[in-house]
Amino acid sequence: MRITVCCSDTKAAPWVDGLQAALPEAEVSEWQPGAPPADYAMVWSPPQAFCDDQPQLKGIFNTGAGVDALLKLRLPPDAVVVRLDDAGMSVQMAEFVCHAVIRHFRELDAYARDEAQSRWGFRKPRLRADFPVGVMGLGVLGQRVAQALAAFEFPVRGWSRRARDVAGVQCFSGDAGFADFLAGTRVLVCLLPLTDDTRGIMNRATLSQLLPGGYVINVARGAHLVDEDLIALLDEGRLAGAALDVFRIEPLPTEHPFWAHPKITVTPHTSARTLREESIAQIAGKIRAFSRGEPIVGVVDRQRGY
Repeated sequence: MRITVCCSDTKAAPWVDGLQAALPEAEVSEWQPGAPPADYAMVWSPPQAFCDDQPQLKGIFNTGAGVDALLKLRLPPDAVVVRLDDAGMSVQMAEFVCHAVIRHFRELDAYARDEAQSRWGFRKPRLRADFPVGVMGLGVLGQRVAQALAAFEFPVRGWSRRARDVAGVQCFSGDAGFADFLAGTRVLVCLLPLTDDTRGIMNRATLSQLLPGGYVINVARGAHLVDEDLIALLDEGRLAGAALDVFRIEPLPTEHPFWAHPKITVTPHTSARTLREESIAQIAGKIRAFSRGEPIVGVVDRQRGY
């Protein structure tokens, strides 16, 4: 079994060494142009040249949950594309989103401003019932986030393309359920995969349907959000604020208005980072199972985009 590793924006050597240790029966190496044909590939943001050079691949294993960038390429026609389904990311995402929701709900940013001015003061406690949180996307990460929020006793709503049943979460699905989902949501969390259907899904029309004083948390992909629509709704007072971890261009350009906007919190795509050891263990297990002809989780439907 030959496995090639192609990581365009990080050092490949630790991934090669880790995967070789996890699969001693395989021959694992970093991809270089003209490399021998491999059976499987472990990748992150590979160039088109990689796909053109390895048309015989049986499986491509992505070192992340999002595959939108990978699916833009002309992939080997017979290769199964497989994404990570957790590998330590869901707990990171849950803690990040819970922190963002609680920071807004408890008005901790306002207290931080008071601190900067040596001002001692209290704000009237707010009711959780007035802050229903809506999670768009109920995959592995979305479900973990929704249930973590429910543990803090927020009313939690979830929306997905297909019907889901998540304990402690009021679930909506499909186009028919989208408007009702938005209308009862005050804090909106985006955890959707990026597809043609979800690109720009957070725009003036949809964000205007949130309860008054809506708050936006985007930890999925920057292209889910129409930047100028968010800024306009914040400036008009229709939305209370936003916590953004992902952007259309990354790193976020220094001149982008998000940096200076008083109602926006920016973090550098750090809500859930890939953990190498956990990811290698998961991918190694999937490669072994796949090579034996066994079913595996995380297989991507190229038509749906996730």
